[in-house]
Amino acid sequence: MKKCCPNCWQGSGVIDYAAAKEKQQAHSVCRPPMHAFSRAAALGKCLLLFESNAVGLTPCRLPDDRKTERRNPPLAEKRDFDEFLEKFQKHHQVMVEELHKVIVGQDDVIDQILAAIFTGGHCLLVGVPGLAKTLVVSTIAKLLDVNFRRIQFTPDLMPSDITGTNVLEESESGRREFRFVEGPVFTNILLADEINRTPPKTQSALLQAMQEHEVTVGQTTYKLPEPFFVIATQNPIEQEGTYPLPEAQQDRFMFNVKVDYPSLDEEERILEATTSGERQEVRKVLSAKSILYLQRQISQIVASPFIISYVARLVRATRPKDAAAPDFIKRLVDWGAGPRAGQNLIAGAKAAAAMAGRPNVTIADVRKVAIPVLRHRVSTNFQAQAEGFEIDDIVRKLVAEVPEPNIPKYEK
Repeated sequence: MKKCCPNCWQGSGVIDYAAAKEKQQAHSVCRPPMHAFSRAAALGKCLLLFESNAVGLTPCRLPDDRKTERRNPPLAEKRDFDEFLEKFQKHHQVMVEELHKVIVGQDDVIDQILAAIFTGGHCLLVGVPGLAKTLVVSTIAKLLDVNFRRIQFTPDLMPSDITGTNVLEESESGRREFRFVEGPVFTNILLADEINRTPPKTQSALLQAMQEHEVTVGQTTYKLPEPFFVIATQNPIEQEGTYPLPEAQQDRFMFNVKVDYPSLDEEERILEATTSGERQEVRKVLSAKSILYLQRQISQIVASPFIISYVARLVRATRPKDAAAPDFIKRLVDWGAGPRAGQNLIAGAKAAAAMAGRPNVTIADVRKVAIPVLRHRVSTNFQAQAEGFEIDDIVRKLVAEVPEPNIPKYEK
C-alpha cells in the first residue's frame, strides 16, 4: 500500500472520502475548496485511488494550476468536478469487480442497487427463489463499511419487532421507568427478506423509516443512522401465505428490480463456483461518511430544463386521464405514476451519468432507469392482461412514444 503523504492515508483499506477531506487540510500541496466542483477535486487530490485491477492503491498527482484557477474559476471548477467523476467511475468499477467475486452475472441488478445507494433510494428485488437476491444484498453490505441487519418477514411479525419497543424496567432504588429498546430498523442497510409474507400492518411499519428516516414510538421520535437504505425481496409466483404490498408502500421504493434467470454460461459458472468448496471474500471499499459525500456530489450533476421537461411529460403520459396520454395508456392502464416517479427518474439518471463518468444527464440515462422506476407505479387493468401486455411492455412502448425534447442548436 502506497501513501500520497503521511497526512492523507492511514492504511485502513477503506476509501473514506470524508476522512481524506479532513486530512487534505494538512497536505502541503492541497488547497481549500471553493465550490461544489472544486470540493470534489480538492478531496480527490488527497485521495488514494484503486488501480483498475484492484491490486493496490496509487496516489493521485496535483498539477500546479492555482494561477489558472484564479484567472478562470468556472473552468477550473468544471475540470475539478470532471476529475471527481473520473475517480468515482473507477471506484464503481472496483465495487463491481469485488461483487463479481461472489455474484455471477446480474449486472443490471447490481447497477440498479448501487444507483439507489448512491442517491439514497430504496430497492425492491422481485424474483423467483434461488436467484441470489439475498446473497446480492448481503454481499453489497460486506462491501460497504456500514451496519447491516436482516429481518425475515413472517406472518406473525409485529410492527414493534421492526421499530423497537418501550420496556418497563425497575432500578436499584425501586423506581420503575420505561426504556426504549431499538429494533433492527436502526441500521444503515436493512434487508427486508420476503417482505410480502407479513401482514400490511407490519409492512407499514417501514413507511416512516423509508420516507423520513426516523421512527416514532409512543411520544418520542428517534432518528435513524445515516445513510439508511431498505432493500426488500419478494417472490412473485407464490400466493399462499403472502400479502401484496400496498401501493403506498411500493411507491416508497425507488427501483423495482427484476431478478431474472441466469444465462447458460452464467449458470455453468454458478454451479462450478458453488460446488468447488472455495469461498470468496470481498473487501470493504466505502465507509458510511463516504457514501453520504458521494450522495451530495452526485446530486449536483446537471439535469437541464430539457431533461426535466422530458421526465415530466413521460410521467404524465402514464396517467390515463391526462390529455397527453397515448391511446394505449387510456385503454390498458387504471392509474399512473405520481410526482415521486419523476424525482426518482432524475435521481436514477444522475447516478447512471456518474457511473458513466459524465457531469450531465442525457435522455439515454432517463430511459435506462425508466422501467425499474415505473414498473411498480403503473397499474394495468384486465384489458392489458387479456391482451397479454406486461407492465414492462407498456413502459417500454411508452418510452418509445414520448418524443424527445426539441433542443435548439447553438448558433454563433
